[in-house]
Amino acid sequence: MTPAFDELLRREHAESGQPSIAAAVTSGGRTVWSAALGIDDGRDGRPVTPRTQYRIGSITKTFVAVEVMRLRDEGLLDLADPIARHLADVPFGHVTIAQLLTHTAGLQAETNGPWWERTPGVDWGTLMSRPPRLAHTPGTRFHYSNVGYAVLGRLVEVLRDRPWFEVIDDEVLAPLQMSRTTYAPDDDAAVGLSRHPHDDRLMIEPHHDARAMAPAGQLWSSVDDLVRWAAFAAGDTGGVLTRSSWDEMVVPLAVDDRPDEPWATAQGLGWRVWPGKSRGRRVGHSGSMPGFLAVLMAEPATRTGVVVLTNDTHHLGDVAVALLDAASEAAPAPVESELTVPSDVAALVGDWYWGAAPFRIEPTADGFHLSDAARRRHSRFVREDDHWVGLDTYFAGERLHLRDDGAIEVATFVLSRTPYDPEVRHPGGLDPRGWH
Repeated sequence: MTPAFDELLRREHAESGQPSIAAAVTSGGRTVWSAALGIDDGRDGRPVTPRTQYRIGSITKTFVAVEVMRLRDEGLLDLADPIARHLADVPFGHVTIAQLLTHTAGLQAETNGPWWERTPGVDWGTLMSRPPRLAHTPGTRFHYSNVGYAVLGRLVEVLRDRPWFEVIDDEVLAPLQMSRTTYAPDDDAAVGLSRHPHDDRLMIEPHHDARAMAPAGQLWSSVDDLVRWAAFAAGDTGGVLTRSSWDEMVVPLAVDDRPDEPWATAQGLGWRVWPGKSRGRRVGHSGSMPGFLAVLMAEPATRTGVVVLTNDTHHLGDVAVALLDAASEAAPAPVESELTVPSDVAALVGDWYWGAAPFRIEPTADGFHLSDAARRRHSRFVREDDHWVGLDTYFAGERLHLRDDGAIEVATFVLSRTPYDPEVRHPGGLDPRGWH
């Protein structure tokens, strides 16, 4: 597929006219292609490489979100906590951590100071001294908020008692060997550029330490480094996050409903989620800062992902989608190995009945799948302590247990091995005439 990837990148560079562009593709947990075209700074014409750093903008938010989930998993916070439980100095203390992660807190999009992306940043106290307001009632709609992620970055600092990026560097980047993802650029980083709307003249954009707003869009990275984060978005968390927490992060929770594109994308806990094509949803995030554009997108079902970076403020086409389409189509079909079914799962496998409605349990690699004949109510189940818990769809989060009368029960559903088995205690009892 390398020639196809090369051609897609060449076409994007020619049609969009960026000073430079770099991209990489991951499949099956490894980098299968990377390339870069153009010059990195608009001054001395140095060619870019896949190791050239670009500013990645709001992709920064996904790192902050993962660290918040790590704090949750350690029991240091609950996603339902009002933010005032941890940060006493915010004027909107009743909004929850989950609402901040999903951009449903109703918080205004930007700061009350000057354009924070292009001016020197301020400290936390100064940011809160110009109180951000709630533009919407919390929990009522999706409204993207950069300020909300400044708050989440501050939350990380308070709970870890050190700067947010130090925490992410130690707990997320280092375990994933992402040494080229940094708070500030190195000496060879691409320079942010804007192109005149009517000709090919370029303007160098300034960049500053965003300080309190940095968790919303500060970081720099290269495609060779950030492609590992694309693999993370595809589900390869490398032990940084549990699989169940990753699954939780990529549930589409808040629909970004647009008049021209209704229900085309949604927000999870830090990640954007798209419906995708025939092989399932897509997960990722985009980023923009003056002089830079970035896109990271993955398809968990095929374990493929892409990252595209450019030092151009306004010109980036759909090359990330095209690269991911090509990578997804080329990805090998998953190999179904023979399952080793534990005895407690084997005892459940087969036909069951909710009253007269047929259900079936089939084994999976880590548990089993329960579904009705029409698949209106179904879920994967995995072991959690002394019970089974649903992972997705209708029974997500619900506990299933085997009763002493041989039935299984989940969310008041009582399932027996035969339709309305008279030996099973059914809610409301059975007519004494039985089947007639």
